[in-house]
Amino acid sequence: MAFENPTRDEIKVILEQAGNIAVVGLSDKPDRTSYMIAEAMQNRGYRIIPVNPNAAGKHILGETCYASLKEIPEPVDIVNVFRRSKYCADVAREAAEIHANVLWLQLGIVSDEAAAIAQENGMRVIMDRCIKVEEAVTQPDRSGHR
Repeated sequence: MAFENPTRDEIKVILEQAGNIAVVGLSDKPDRTSYMIAEAMQNRGYRIIPVNPNAAGKHILGETCYASLKEIPEPVDIVNVFRRSKYCADVAREAAEIHANVLWLQLGIVSDEAAAIAQENGMRVIMDRCIKVEEAVTQPDRSGHR
């Protein structure tokens, strides 16, 4: 059976229930897409947790950056991925280890292997969608509510 993303209504619920969003591949450079999207989500009230081994221990968007998902000392609702498709299966395995609820592969990123791993471990999967766009469409009144 071919993969299908959740419906807009399902995505709305996923985002309403989300608090902590681990952003894998979050750059510390403000001109990068990952930074701009994470900053926008943070401004909308979500807690962003940076994950980037090249910036581990630094602060990005005021939050401590971790080298891996396993190092995050608190629960993660959504693992938002800004990595090439070939790395996504490993990210999915690590997301399963930390019992994340959702694996979200950003616009342009598709990995059937990662989706299968995540689904086998009880996670919802969203691929090839921008979390910022989906949030803006499904959560128009969220700003300032967190």
